Amino acid sequence: MVTATVLVSSMLATPAVQAPENAGRFAWPTSASANGRYLLDQAGQPYLISGDSPQGLFVTMSEDEAADYFANRRAGGFNTLWINSLVPPDQGGHPDDATYDGITPFTKAGDMATPNPAYWDRVEHMVAAARDDGLTIWLTPVETCGHLQLLRDNGVDKAYDFGKFLGQRFAKYPNIVWFNGCDLQTWQDPKDTALVQSVARALKETDPQHLQTVELNYMTSGSLDDPTWRPYIQLDSAYTYYPTYAQVLKEYNRDNPLPVYMVEANYEDEHEYTGPKTLRRQEYWTMTSGATGQLYGSGWTWQFKPGWQDHVNTQGTREFRLMTDLFRSSRWYDLVPDQQHKLLTAGYGTANTVGSVNDNDYATAASTADGRLAVFYLPTTRSITVDMSQLQPGAIAFWYDPTDGAYRLANPPVGRGEVTFTPPGRNHGGDDDWALRISSFG
Repeated sequence: MVTATVLVSSMLATPAVQAPENAGRFAWPTSASANGRYLLDQAGQPYLISGDSPQGLFVTMSEDEAADYFANRRAGGFNTLWINSLVPPDQGGHPDDATYDGITPFTKAGDMATPNPAYWDRVEHMVAAARDDGLTIWLTPVETCGHLQLLRDNGVDKAYDFGKFLGQRFAKYPNIVWFNGCDLQTWQDPKDTALVQSVARALKETDPQHLQTVELNYMTSGSLDDPTWRPYIQLDSAYTYYPTYAQVLKEYNRDNPLPVYMVEANYEDEHEYTGPKTLRRQEYWTMTSGATGQLYGSGWTWQFKPGWQDHVNTQGTREFRLMTDLFRSSRWYDLVPDQQHKLLTAGYGTANTVGSVNDNDYATAASTADGRLAVFYLPTTRSITVDMSQLQPGAIAFWYDPTDGAYRLANPPVGRGEVTFTPPGRNHGGDDDWALRISSFG
């Protein structure tokens, strides 16, 4: 009788993947929740950022090619794309920031007061095409890793006027978040921040309905590391090449927090990437640390290196969708990180704020305040101890394979008090990382 009850309950408790967010409509991020923990769409529903980072797309593709890429990304479960409005040669662009076919963003090279209608018409057409596929563009007005000198050469007034130009031109599109900075090393020269903020100020004044954020320093940072950005932004961009939980939790724990997401970590086939497991660690750590989503990135497609076409649909993108599916099928927005280990009481490993993602064994956990849902991520195999008294009686445990999306009933599937859970061997991909989902219904 107990066995039958468990089996029936397990069928009921196995989460079904929800329909895409565009069921009957498209969702656009428009505001933050009252508690500052997650984004909301135009209907007041939680918005989970599931993003790609094709930063050089505007200058490397025709409009038809861009439309194909957008359709591919929407079909792959993405709802967000980071694209830079200006792209230098060392980031996949061309001299004078021109497109692949020679159209420059300014009629006078380097003069931000001379926007070229042909260039910005193309950008606008691509923004509209992304809208038609339900994709929000994280649109960088002046990407500062490659364009600080452009801002310096033009000065505060021209930078402001350029921001005003962009705000007025793109205010009518619902699918934009203004993404300032990008490796903006705030410690180098405060005058640089003033230049970038002049663009942000113009955007705020001419296009106040769109959200803004900023990416600051590497190797690790959050938008609010520089408090002078708070008047301009509604979203906190976490950025790190170290274990992602550390930076996300740092932002999560701020006074008067903004929704935090992981904007940039190790990319597929770049930085300290050693295989898909590198990405899975970053992604699941992020989502069990209180984030409102994250962006995936590829060393091939962020700048569209020759041969990028063979690296669009990868194991990394497929597993990113599996991660997104797991959280979209859950009350991800109500998850609270288990920072004091009241839930995951043993077997959680060692937390580090720096060091390699690949060498870190820290297991993260998060649960809802009502005890009806908990999600754990184990980057390496080990037994863990969970205090089931923190959860609703009768909660059922499933292992979730991050490489194929399959659920396996845990052994034991239910329990009271301190319960030990051990992963069921290797996952489908041959690695030893697993997610554990414990939930109850009713």
